[in-house]
Amino acid sequence: MADAATADNQRGRGGFGRGRGRGDRGRGRGRGRGGKDEKETWTPVTKLGRLVKDRKIQSIEQIYLFSLPIKEYQIVDYFLPSLKDEVMKIMPVQKQTRA
Repeated sequence: MADAATADNQRGRGGFGRGRGRGDRGRGRGRGRGGKDEKETWTPVTKLGRLVKDRKIQSIEQIYLFSLPIKEYQIVDYFLPSLKDEVMKIMPVQKQTRA
């Protein structure tokens, strides 16, 4: 009886198994060093991006004047090329529970 149960588990769907054959569980894509050049040409996606690239909008103030949402970071890079990010300090934060 026990031999028949183990034979069924090996042949059919019984047992716990490894799921639905998902491969090596997230170890994909390789190392990826020295990939694409960072200075690729910008192809705008939004209408605002096309207007900026075609130089119909000359300043970022015109965008803010009409409260248009900036959905592409390249628009800000176009008007403010010297803008940079700087991390000042990273502090760990612990959430307090209510007592």
